[in-house]
Amino acid sequence: QVQIVESGGGLVQAGGSLRLSCAASGIYFRLNVMGWYRQAPGKQRELVARTTSDHITNYADSVKGRFTISRDNAKNTVYLQMNSLKPEDTAVYYCNAIPPTNWGQGTQVTVSS
Repeated sequence: QVQIVESGGGLVQAGGSLRLSCAASGIYFRLNVMGWYRQAPGKQRELVARTTSDHITNYADSVKGRFTISRDNAKNTVYLQMNSLKPEDTAVYYCNAIPPTNWGQGTQVTVSS
């Protein structure tokens, strides 16, 4: 049974930072490409960052240079460091494998202007 639990969201002013965490179980974490997705109100869920099992990373253009994804294979955990946050980053953030499996509840990030 795959279980994913995201945490670390909150309310922050524009220009601020947050660090999201994601604990995954029930998957072969070390073998999986993992990603952070987000879904803003009225919009489709989008992939914003991904990391391979050997720590190669890729980012959506909208977050490149501001967000950093990392993983700890020993802890089955993925992180997303978000700096220089903008109001348009407001969304529910989810982590999952790529391709995705069961979705967690996500964590809300709200950036005020």
